[in-house]
Amino acid sequence: MPPSAATGPNLTAQQRLTALAASVAATPADDATDRPYTYLHLQMWNRAKNAIIRTDLRRWRRGADNSGREITRRLPDMLGVDHRPDPDERELFAHAQQKTTQYGRGTLRHYLPEPPPTDPTALAHALAPPILADEPAYPFLLASGIVGLATSQYLTQEQRTATLRVLAGISTITYQGETTDIAGRTGFGFAVTADGSTWQLIIDERTGELLAAQERVTGKRPGLFSYVLILERGRTTTDRGRRAR
Repeated sequence: MPPSAATGPNLTAQQRLTALAASVAATPADDATDRPYTYLHLQMWNRAKNAIIRTDLRRWRRGADNSGREITRRLPDMLGVDHRPDPDERELFAHAQQKTTQYGRGTLRHYLPEPPPTDPTALAHALAPPILADEPAYPFLLASGIVGLATSQYLTQEQRTATLRVLAGISTITYQGETTDIAGRTGFGFAVTADGSTWQLIIDERTGELLAAQERVTGKRPGLFSYVLILERGRTTTDRGRRAR
């Protein structure tokens, strides 16, 4: 399919994801394999009992031995769980005190063992046990796994393609149109709902990268469960290095 196929009208979510997977573009970091560190910059909102924990995280991981460094900044917890992060809130992280954590050999682990599978079936089996494939929550487990993978480690062009094909295999996934995250970035919006929870994913339509993901829940304590922005990702020469993105 040509690169424009994913933007065509009247496509199902599965068709759009399949077209996007066929046209994923490389990033500079995909070719910078000589740089020993991968880099991720995340901003996260996570539910904990009756509050939302707000964290800015920068992580450098050395692929050869799973050592590295993290810099975290935390805002005061937000009481209540029916919270909707907004752009103004993001600006507060720059004024929060930072904490640096150094990780020795083998202590900064990945969500999945490196390298993650590039075969969609193998990747789906790694993200969610196939024995659960007939369970109503299985599509949600796959979506959760893809979010966990993308927020833990750098994904190459081939690995991003595989994640899109896994999503395309979810029969209940829906397309929500072009969607903008709270960092002002626009991508394709998709949603997966099961067991009173909904994951909403925003995917860059050129590179296939996950830009943002949000889980909201219903039930007795409805509201936000998780919101994450993947602001930067790349490869660096040191754990303080400049990034190839």
